[in-house]
Formats: sequence, structure tokens, C-alpha cells
Amino acid sequence: MDDRTGATIARTSRVTRFAPGLANLLGYHRDWFKHDIIAGLSVAAVAIPISLAYAELAGFQPVVGLYASILPLIAYALFGTSRQLIVNPDAAVCAMVAAIVTPIAAADADAYLFLSVGLALLTGVLCIAAGFLRLGFVADFLGKPVLVGFMNGMAISIFLGQIGKVFGFPIKSGGIIPRLVEFASKLPQTHLPTLAIGVVTLAVMVGLRRFLPRIPAPLIAVIVAVILAQALHLDEKGVKVVGVVPAGLPPFRLPHFPMEHLDELFGGAVALALVGFSTTMIAARSFAARHGLDVDVDREFIALGVCNIAAGLSQGFNVSGADSRTAVNDMMGGKSQVSGLVAAGTMTAVLLFLTGPLRYMPIAALGGVLIIAALGLIDLSSLRRLWRLSRQEFAVSLITTLGVIAVGVLQGILVAVGIALLLLLKRTSRPPDAVLGRVEELKGFHSVGDYEDAITHSGLILYRFGSAIVFFNASYFKKRVLEIVSGRSDIRWFIVDGSTINLVDSTSAEMLEALARELALRGIRFGLANCRSEIRATFERSGVLAQIGADFMFPTLKSAVRAFLVSQQGRGA
Repeated sequence: MDDRTGATIARTSRVTRFAPGLANLLGYHRDWFKHDIIAGLSVAAVAIPISLAYAELAGFQPVVGLYASILPLIAYALFGTSRQLIVNPDAAVCAMVAAIVTPIAAADADAYLFLSVGLALLTGVLCIAAGFLRLGFVADFLGKPVLVGFMNGMAISIFLGQIGKVFGFPIKSGGIIPRLVEFASKLPQTHLPTLAIGVVTLAVMVGLRRFLPRIPAPLIAVIVAVILAQALHLDEKGVKVVGVVPAGLPPFRLPHFPMEHLDELFGGAVALALVGFSTTMIAARSFAARHGLDVDVDREFIALGVCNIAAGLSQGFNVSGADSRTAVNDMMGGKSQVSGLVAAGTMTAVLLFLTGPLRYMPIAALGGVLIIAALGLIDLSSLRRLWRLSRQEFAVSLITTLGVIAVGVLQGILVAVGIALLLLLKRTSRPPDAVLGRVEELKGFHSVGDYEDAITHSGLILYRFGSAIVFFNASYFKKRVLEIVSGRSDIRWFIVDGSTINLVDSTSAEMLEALARELALRGIRFGLANCRSEIRATFERSGVLAQIGADFMFPTLKSAVRAFLVSQQGRGA
């Protein structure tokens, strides 16, 4: 290999490390193309009506949904690590955008657009920074109960927000009960032609999904609605339609908005980055696992950031991993990110040449698409599973759902995350613990509470604490140790199994030092076994090791037992 070839390979390696999707494109198998073409066209067929509907949900003209759909697909093809994931507008994220921007924009349409674009750009920057800081682990920060509750809450909110469009009247109240009361009071105002279009849209989608699941139901339903609206001149009969849709691609420009809104946008961008990335990773991981593949969480953070910047620069709004379109891509045999490029090209062609028919699209049809999407977000099976596994986590999920509906998206998430963290702290501050003994025919040491015939030694306590020892559980650790030795004059050694202790802090180090002194006054030697090297180093720096003595830091519990038996033989002698 000559120097020029080596330099080329090195440059290519650096580029593909920064843009991992490019590596898949450079190593593309030509026999994949027919599969990616079919999958890409199918994704576009589903994405076009959904993107138009989600733009309405986010508070934009429907065409903005297409603006937000094209460049993110191209960006993800270059920067993403999943071969199946489709990054596009998503119902939950769109509802969050509306919740964040509406109070700030104060009914100013231009401000609404600029603020939304700024929100997408700021979210993108935060995601990229998080990726470079290797914060991909936050994908697990919103646990299953919070995510299930969030999605269920968003589903109910979206459903209640769209049902008025299907019946032909607006619903302005917030919350479940006020919206239902307003809906019931306005039923006499139902516009029958609008309701007919909404019902037809819902019926076509439900029927196709039931009997012809491989056909893009949203596209067919919307086409039927457009044909009916145009043929019957429904716009002249009071049925609201999209109206003139500007042809061509959006202009690329940076947003301009008063800087005093930056703090409000920043908080919203953090929430969107967290929720968007968490839901994106659920989709990316689940579909990658089906094919025995993996995704890089930190690079996915960067990819999502680039996609949001791409959406913002094309005058769109926030995007995330779209599970419905990803499912279509996978079902239709998509092999690589090329399917996303095909979908982007198809939507570009629609914007350039086929916007004419979109003017007749009834708003009720878009409401029907959103209602079906909302119903698809409801996850009752996970709620039942949470009920069986943990009533506390079930309660967290319900609180999240009610919080999203009652007090808003961001506040609901914050309340739910706060409750989840409190439960985590409670569990970690009061972890399970056990006195240990040997069990015949079983390796290691086991809880004497689980095995009544466990063998112990008089005068020796082997103790396991099921957590790290830190400031919020240090006093509980000390309390449990003193409870075990209380009233027992026969105990000579108290040895803690350090295999479960992966962290100690200054508070717990001081506690252990004081505990060792207190036990010594009772004639009990305190020691540890199975400690990790970094924990031992912490004990040495803090003075704990000097207090308990290096000879009472045992490599294993077995060696601690042997040392105790030897010491007892010496006492007997």
C-alpha cells in the first residue's frame, strides 16, 4: 500500500467515524436497491399524509410537515447508525412543540414559525453536544413507566384535540373533563358533511389495516377524502380544506426571535431532546434487534441533533424517530438508509409537482389520521404488565398520563420524573440486605433468610448490603449493622461483603470509620471482603483502611471465614 492510498483510507475512516451512515452507503450492496426502492416509496406513501396531519397538530400549515420531513431523512442517512430507522415528525414531539411555543408566540403566526424553527435548531445543538459528551445513557433516563404514561397522556390529548375537527367544530378547553363537556355541549353544532368525511377517512384506514395491512392506509384514506371533496365541491358546503399549498422547496434561512425567549426555549429544547431521543432509541433498538444489529447510542444522539437542525433550516419543526414509518420500512423489506433517501426524493417530487390536489384535502381527514395515530400510541398491555410487576410503577405511569393531560406536557413529564427519582432514591436508600451463610451443594454464600439450613459460625457475622453506600443511605447502613449486633455479646467479627458496593462517598466513608470505632468499643472487629480495587483505594485515602486495619480487608468471604476460624483456634489455645 502506497502513502497516497493509506492517506485516502485514513481520511475515509475519519469521515465514516463522524458520519457512520456514510460507511453503509459506501459499502452498499446493489441487490438491496430493489428492496429499498419499494420500502422508500411505501414510507413516503405513509409519511406524506401523516406529516401533513402532524403539522396541523404542531400548529403549522400542513405543507410545513413536508418541509420537516425531507432533509432529516437525508441527514439521518449520513449520520445515523440504524438501517431501518425513519426520522420524521412524530405525534408526541409535535404536541410538545405546540405546548412549548404557543404561550410564547402569543398568536403571532410569524413569531410562532421563527420560535419553532429556533426550538428545532436549539434542540439539535443540545443533542449534538450530548452525543459528543457521550450522554447516550440518558436514553434510559425516562423509564418504561414514565414513557408509557407520557405516550398514553399524549394519545388522549391528541384524540380530544382532533375529535372536534371530525365533527366540524372547535374544542378550546383543556383537560379531559372540560374537553368532554365542551364536546357534548357542541354536538348539536355538528357539521354533517364534515363528519361524513371524517367517518369515511376513519373507516378506510381501519378497514385497510384490518384486511390489507401492507397497503398504506393513511395515503389511500386521504386520497379518497380528496377525491370526494373535489368531486362533491365540499369546500363550498362548509367543509374546511387545506387550501392552496405553495409548490416548491422551502427557503433556507436562520430564525430571528427576541433573545428574551431563549431561556424558555432552552427548557423546552432540553425536554424535547430527552423525550425525542428516548423514543427514538426505543424504535431504533427494537428494529435493530430484529435483524441482529446494534446501534451506537452516542452517535444516534448526534444524528438526531443533525436531523433537527436540518428540519429547522428547512423551516420545519422538531423531528424524532417515527415508529410507524420505521415499521413500514421494515415490513416492506428496507435494507439500508437508502430507503429513507428514496422517501425523501418522493416527497420532494410531491412538493415540486403534485401540490395542486392537496388544496382539496379536508381538515377532517387529517383529524382522522391523527385520531388513528393517537389510538396507536395507547399502550394498555404495558400498563397491565406494570400492574402485575409493580403497583408503584403503575402509579407513576398513571400520574404521568394525568399530569400530561391536566397540567401540560412539560409539567407532566417533570412531575413524573420527579416521582420516579423519589421512588429510585427510596429503593436505593433502603436496599435489601442479608446475613450470609454457607449452603451445602451451593457455591458461595447465601441469605440465611432464604435457606434455614445455612451454615454460620458462632461469633462471626457475614453481611451483604444490596447497594452502593452513599450519603442518602449511609445512616441506614449503620442502623442495620447496629440492629444486627444489638443485644448479642457473642459476636467477635462483623464482615461486610463488598461485592455489591460499587461506590462510596465522603459521607459513607466517615460513617464507616465511626462505625468501626463504635463496634470496637463493643469488642467487635469490623472488616470487609470482596472489595473492588477502586473502593479499597477510596478507603485508603479517607482513613477507613487505617481505622479497620489492612489485615481486615479480605480478598474473599471464604478467606475471611478461614481467618476467623484460625483466630478462634488461637483464642481457644
